[in-house]
Amino acid sequence: MTAQRRPNIVLFLTDDHASHAVGAYGSVVNRTPRIDEIAAQGAVLENCFATNALCSPSRASILTGKYSHLNGVYTLDTPIDASQPTFVSQLKAAGYRTAVIGKWHLGDGDGHDPQGFDYWDVLIEQGEYFDPKFLSEEGIRTEPGYVTDIITDLALNWLESIDDEQPWCLLINHKAPHRSWEPDERHAGMYRDIPVPRTFFDDYSTRSSSARRAAMRIAEHLNSADLKQPIPSGLTYEEESLWKYQRYMEDYLACVASVDDNVGRVIDWLRERQCYNHTLTMYTSDQGFFLGDHGWFDKRFMYEEALRMPFVLSCPDSVPAGQRHSGIVTNVDLARTILDAAGAEPYEGIQGRSFWNDVSGTGEATPPNDGMYYRYWEHGDRFHNAPGHYGYRSERYKLIYFYNDGMGVPGADVTTYEGSTHAPDWELYDLVDDPEELSNVYNDPAYRRTREEMKVRLWRAQAEVGDAPHPSQAVPEMLTQDG
Repeated sequence: MTAQRRPNIVLFLTDDHASHAVGAYGSVVNRTPRIDEIAAQGAVLENCFATNALCSPSRASILTGKYSHLNGVYTLDTPIDASQPTFVSQLKAAGYRTAVIGKWHLGDGDGHDPQGFDYWDVLIEQGEYFDPKFLSEEGIRTEPGYVTDIITDLALNWLESIDDEQPWCLLINHKAPHRSWEPDERHAGMYRDIPVPRTFFDDYSTRSSSARRAAMRIAEHLNSADLKQPIPSGLTYEEESLWKYQRYMEDYLACVASVDDNVGRVIDWLRERQCYNHTLTMYTSDQGFFLGDHGWFDKRFMYEEALRMPFVLSCPDSVPAGQRHSGIVTNVDLARTILDAAGAEPYEGIQGRSFWNDVSGTGEATPPNDGMYYRYWEHGDRFHNAPGHYGYRSERYKLIYFYNDGMGVPGADVTTYEGSTHAPDWELYDLVDDPEELSNVYNDPAYRRTREEMKVRLWRAQAEVGDAPHPSQAVPEMLTQDG
């Protein structure tokens, strides 16, 4: 990239696409050749994490470069104040043409519709897989067809409508593969006999009671709309669980296949117009997803499958091909990184660390993150009853505190920890010795010092990002001992 030519930017943001359903991350359940093409021609971030593994909050953190407690989007019921600065509004101010097409899911109406975009055309709330309704400045309309194809059509139409004089930034936000996993005819049924995760029958024997109360078990909580056909009679509990898993995964992976094909359509358009090499092309999801891991579907938890986001990028003029980065990156880091790549100044209040120099090899890279802070606010949500919790993940260890309190946040259960029968819980995992997080070692005497050190790191990370500990959490013992 020359100083005179700023990169175009395209960000594919999908919903609930687990990294372990991407070929570049070693998927054993499906193929994603076009997403893998981006990865092969640029970089794979092996440890990119969501700071709040829920659709709306993660999308807000990606846009604003701020944690949930600062951007105001804590849960699915807290719409964004769209007037706050985002990397898109900053790029627009720096001379970029900007557009968002597809899933917004940050509220609609005055103050919540997209701002900072030259053009926006978005789904209303979750949107529909077939004949979806779109909202733009011209109002609401229905687009006939399949949502993943339509979003791509609209994105390419916008690209065709602009000239090549100004750099541009385009957000292509896909609904897929969000529940209820409705594939199109072209991809339906393309996967059969899908491998079952080793942890599928996890008995949660060492896990906290807080985690065990979540209503996201494939065996018990998938409904008729998810399965789309009657459950065969005469099955045992285990057989029925496995049958449901196959039905769920067949549709989920078919939705992913449609996304992959449509990513390819955009890549092909860029190549045909000879602008792929100077376009920063990124693919990610708003968080990970459980694909039968621990017997679960959905996300929300700080466990690896939900926490980890796929993130691959290419920009052949600037980013050497074939890179894999193992350093810890979060969704909060993306805004600053994109601005850095575009040569645009960060705005006041932006958080996170730019990893642009890490992948481009230009300039001096800032020290890498030595860990990441996570907080899920939607305690006792009406869909999955997941507990409110926060925690800290280092390269090797993960400490989680389930504080079990809605704290008055919209969308969370109104019961406070003081009025609940559910006491706070701690969990600690050794990700080297136990990468599948099957053994909670919080009460293991051999990990006592590690546990206390991680509490200090959690406490300091909260302060660093401007969040506050829950009232039920005591000051870490090591800090009180040190005075």
